[in-house]
Amino acid sequence: MAGAVVAMSNSACLAQNTDQNMKTFQLNYAPHIGMFKHSAGDDVLDQLHFMADQGFTAFEDNEMRNRPVDLQEKMAKIMRDRGIKMGVFVAHKIYWSEPNLTSGKKEWRDEFLQHIKESVDVAKRVGATWMTVVPGYVDLHLRPGYQTANLVESLKQASAILEPHGLVMVLEPLNFDGHAGQFLQEIPQAYQICKAVDSPSCKILFDVYHQQITEGNLIPNIDMAWDEIAYFQVGDNPGRKEPTTGEINYKNLFRHLHQKNYTGIIGMEHGNSRNGKEGEQAVIDAYKDVDSF
Repeated sequence: MAGAVVAMSNSACLAQNTDQNMKTFQLNYAPHIGMFKHSAGDDVLDQLHFMADQGFTAFEDNEMRNRPVDLQEKMAKIMRDRGIKMGVFVAHKIYWSEPNLTSGKKEWRDEFLQHIKESVDVAKRVGATWMTVVPGYVDLHLRPGYQTANLVESLKQASAILEPHGLVMVLEPLNFDGHAGQFLQEIPQAYQICKAVDSPSCKILFDVYHQQITEGNLIPNIDMAWDEIAYFQVGDNPGRKEPTTGEINYKNLFRHLHQKNYTGIIGMEHGNSRNGKEGEQAVIDAYKDVDSF
């Protein structure tokens, strides 16, 4: 009818553009919920559509395990329909001040393994392959070797749960400044642990931001640990904002990953350096810049 106004949700409008999506980036950069809320609105489904419209081919969500099942299913459908790969979600309760996996205590290990079992269902529901594991705080009453042995045993048992499903937990070393007291801090340490666990379901999450602070030497460490790395996350330093806002040469680093034929996901685990829609566009432009190699 002439002059009629038809109201449509943002989701419906954005979904109409599905067939017009173009791959913008050479690598699979993965935004997260909230990164583009000023441009797409507060609805997480609308935000997923916005990411796809910008050419992003991946997405990660630390909080996915805690989201309602019906929302998980809706998010999964959009990712399937829009060609978005699901990245990591956090698989378990992280202990920031207690030695849950380094202590070897049965009650903490049992809790961790139960969370891993529950995360299998989440991963299947949302089409995920990878889930983040942070081993927790140091045990001040045990020498590092004993703590490592305790952690390895927990990870072996978790791997036995994940392997039949083809799922992978990725261990994330955290920097000593922002996360003081965490047991897992360095890539060589994570590499040693993964070699000891010896499972395709236990690999490394190489967060470039954390490792720039902890040890630097980024590309050599990537190369030396390459066979145990399954996932990357990024953020510039200082500030933990988008690439081009700090000291890390992300164009060179991403070129290196591309030359190594890395086809996995690169999680955009950082904030935006500027507020509002302008800041969100600046994030998109920054990734276009560092991806132009």
